[in-house]
Amino acid sequence: MSTGRAGDKIFVSAARGSGILVLAIMAAIAAFLVWKAIPALQKNEANFFTSEAWDPNATQPKFGIAQLAFGTLVSSFLALLLATPVAIGIALFIAFYSPRRLSSGLGYIVDLLAAVPSIVYGLWGVAILAPHMTDVSEFLNTVLGWIPLFGGDSPGKNSIFTASVVLAIMILPIISSISREVFLQVPQAHVEASLALGATRWEMIRMSVLPYGRSGMIGASMLGLGRAMGETIAVAMVLTSFPGINIHILEDGGNSFAANIVRGFNEATETGRGALIASGLVLFVITLLVNMAARAVVARRKEFV
Repeated sequence: MSTGRAGDKIFVSAARGSGILVLAIMAAIAAFLVWKAIPALQKNEANFFTSEAWDPNATQPKFGIAQLAFGTLVSSFLALLLATPVAIGIALFIAFYSPRRLSSGLGYIVDLLAAVPSIVYGLWGVAILAPHMTDVSEFLNTVLGWIPLFGGDSPGKNSIFTASVVLAIMILPIISSISREVFLQVPQAHVEASLALGATRWEMIRMSVLPYGRSGMIGASMLGLGRAMGETIAVAMVLTSFPGINIHILEDGGNSFAANIVRGFNEATETGRGALIASGLVLFVITLLVNMAARAVVARRKEFV
């Protein structure tokens, strides 16, 4: 009995210490970013939050995050909108529709896709996807051109929309894999009770599976969104960097926090590196706020957890 109590105390202490360590690491990262960013921000002669210019290496540095924030948020949320319905559909098919032998193989393939390096997705996007996106962009411009985002005069292939498609394909296996595991945790009694009452398979999923797995689906989507917001190489390879905000996502041009950092870090001056670190700090804060919002949504829907 005493050994068990000692083990409990050790476990509680280890768990508490791990939680404190994670918080300390996050605080240390934030402090490092602030420390490195302040000198560059003090030299900046433009409004850091509203300026669209990015020239921190000039004699008189001028840089702002307006374009970077726009490109990051638009491409990431568009990727989330494209990927989430497909990912949940794949997860439902593997969990409830496919034969047992087929479902195990499909699950393995989905998990394998989640481990593919981003550089591979970037190369595929540049070599295979981008050349075919001009026709898709022109079609969307013709059909949905009355919507400002899909408007514009010259739809192209190296646009925010193309980057969003690549990001959607990248985050799809993450959302699908986690959602599948959540669906498989639904109590079998709930499933059998719905079917026993005469529900069809879709009615069983709608009434028993989706409500139970809502929190898990939100968490999976937020993990996918986090990867999309922080993706670097794939976006840098696919997206052509033009200065200024362009609300027409089908036209070539745009930028994001991560892509801008990877493009400019090697040639940056001391002030330029500080500016890039400052933009990384903003991305850090945005990601933190998104995850806090997701936690708040999940906390409001604990009735099936």
